[in-house]
Amino acid sequence: MSIFNNTQIAFADKTDAQLRKAYWMFKAIEQPVVTKLGISALNFTVEKDFPFVTDIVKKTLFEQFCGGETREESMQVVKQMFKRHVGSIFDYAIEGKAEESVFDETCEEIKQNIKFAEGNPAIPFVVFKPTGFGRIEIYEEVGKKVELTTSQKEEWARVVKRYEEVCQMAFDRNVVLMIDAEETWMQDATDDLVNQMMEKFNREKAIVWNTIQMYRTGRMEYLAEDLERAKARNYFLGYKFVRGAYMEKERERAAEMNYPDPIQPTKQASDDNYNAAINFVLNNLDRVSAFFGTHNEKSTELVMDKMRAMNLPHDHPQIHFGQLYGMSDNITYYLGEEKYNVCKYLPYGPVKDVVPYLTRRAQENTSVAGQTGRELGLINKELKRRKNK
Repeated sequence: MSIFNNTQIAFADKTDAQLRKAYWMFKAIEQPVVTKLGISALNFTVEKDFPFVTDIVKKTLFEQFCGGETREESMQVVKQMFKRHVGSIFDYAIEGKAEESVFDETCEEIKQNIKFAEGNPAIPFVVFKPTGFGRIEIYEEVGKKVELTTSQKEEWARVVKRYEEVCQMAFDRNVVLMIDAEETWMQDATDDLVNQMMEKFNREKAIVWNTIQMYRTGRMEYLAEDLERAKARNYFLGYKFVRGAYMEKERERAAEMNYPDPIQPTKQASDDNYNAAINFVLNNLDRVSAFFGTHNEKSTELVMDKMRAMNLPHDHPQIHFGQLYGMSDNITYYLGEEKYNVCKYLPYGPVKDVVPYLTRRAQENTSVAGQTGRELGLINKELKRRKNK
């Protein structure tokens, strides 16, 4: 029996009504056809600005997967979770924008999050997406190592400036800053840029952290190179490890453009790769800090087992766990109960602007084998327990 089956701990902060609402939402998400039709309809109606649809979204998907429309509004959730020893990572969940003014606004928002997180143990990390600071196309061009046009050079210089400003602020205020990973075709440029920031700001400890998607091929080799470079140039490494979130898109593009599929061939291969990353971290704690972002119970237990075997305390400062808000509370709250360092990724933003993020969440739940069924089973179990007590 899994150690993560204690639904009383998992749903301690949820009312019966909240659990029933979550149950019906996951029930709908479980049906790929319903999800696909619902997403199309949702995108259309939000685009046309139907206010009643925004209200419906806010009371359903948004409430399940987001903290609020602003960071201040989200603080209610932050405080509630921190009572259970669960931290929060504010995730400004605006996606799919491509205007320079929006990139500047996002950069400003991340700076405000850094100020907000300073000295606050309930908010141990700040995060941003690379495409929040620049167009995906400019990352792709830079990653190809081709000669840029004058306007492209100017555009990329603005992206670099945004990174430097937030990394400098994070360093000055002693706040750990994680940069998310996105599509493979823009990731080389992101990795190179984050490495520059790590070399500059991680001289005493890991302040700037990169994200590594372990459903990709070649990532263990990449980590080995990173480690050699960090040792040679004397700086520290911080990583968030995830499996990854763009599998269908990656496979389709690779087939369409006739290049090798960058995704591991099987689920087992992804799992093995993720577990290899766990070993990599625990064998290199003198140089590496890690955040294991996973909804996989076996991987979570593996980290816990290895920590136990190495006599590491549950709250070891270099080892963190995390799950998305609205999912896998059975893992998060158990870890919190046992005083491990654990966080929820807490997205926030105006409902209309967060719809692309929410639809991606719904699609991921549909495509990850067993995820939605597990959520439904746990909610059902807790509702029955409450009824029979």
